[in-house]
Amino acid sequence: MKTRVAPDGTRLALCTCTAAAVFGLLAGGSGASAAEWKPEKPIEIVALNAPGGGSDRIARILVKVLTERRLVPVPVNVVNRPGGGGAVAYSYINQRAGDGHILALGGRAILTNHIAGQGPSYNDVTPVVMLFDEYISVTVKPVSPIKSGKQLIEFMKRDPTALSFGIATSLGNPNHQGVAAAFKAAGLDIKKMKSVIFSSGGAASTAMLGGHVDVVPISVAFGASLLRNGQVRIIAVSAPQRLPGVLADVPTWREQGYDAVVSTWRCLFGPRNMSEAQTAYWEGVMRRVAATDDWKNELALNYWNSALMGSAEARKHMARDNEGVKIFLTELGLAR
Repeated sequence: MKTRVAPDGTRLALCTCTAAAVFGLLAGGSGASAAEWKPEKPIEIVALNAPGGGSDRIARILVKVLTERRLVPVPVNVVNRPGGGGAVAYSYINQRAGDGHILALGGRAILTNHIAGQGPSYNDVTPVVMLFDEYISVTVKPVSPIKSGKQLIEFMKRDPTALSFGIATSLGNPNHQGVAAAFKAAGLDIKKMKSVIFSSGGAASTAMLGGHVDVVPISVAFGASLLRNGQVRIIAVSAPQRLPGVLADVPTWREQGYDAVVSTWRCLFGPRNMSEAQTAYWEGVMRRVAATDDWKNELALNYWNSALMGSAEARKHMARDNEGVKIFLTELGLAR
């Protein structure tokens, strides 16, 4: 520290030093406060569909791990806000902008829906933590005359309107793409598909078992759970190679002659204007979740491919993915 030679030089230097020290303490205290956040009231994990759907199932598994492992200091609850292919849920969380106490369990459909003009952009909310990727299974009733993906496409070639498809929860989303990509590879006109939209994969599957629709593409996790109970036949999966366990006998689309690989990522989204401290908190929590045996067992049981990413990396990943999705949906005539 420099001082001036003056009658009151020493006093001036001392005052400057004291002021700097006080300022440093205040700045340091403020910085520490800004860098730290933790929840002070109950957490809501919002599922984008009705109970039984993919988002709902994943949200409840996550809440179970968070609660049983006591990874957060407050209660955590699942709230279902189905509708609009996720638009209702995203609108719901955005009513609490900047609040780190509410998160939505969303996925890749936020890209497809926005491109199709049916919902918000990923930039309208806060990508908090990317969790994992999963593939799509194509299901029919056990008594269905359709016994393979190849046979399904032969049916569609004869009459594209002969079969109805139960899609959760919007046209163009990854479930829809789980069959659409194969149809496109086979040279079929996807726009001629007869599709019925449902609020969840559970609702679509119930409708299929009741004879109201013929084919339902759903996540491999949900499809595997129905297969274990003998409720469905799975005629194809959208994975690059066969999956293990109960799905070991199910051929991929590629094996059946159609180069169609479709996966969907799952992500925790927060409302717009969340702070870096809030996203950092949840990144830390999810790293601890990912390290538990409970979560690792769920990954294996549900055929989920771990893809843990923090907020900044997740946002970059979505920006890249968005471009590819836009091209695909444009080819299908669904982009707006």
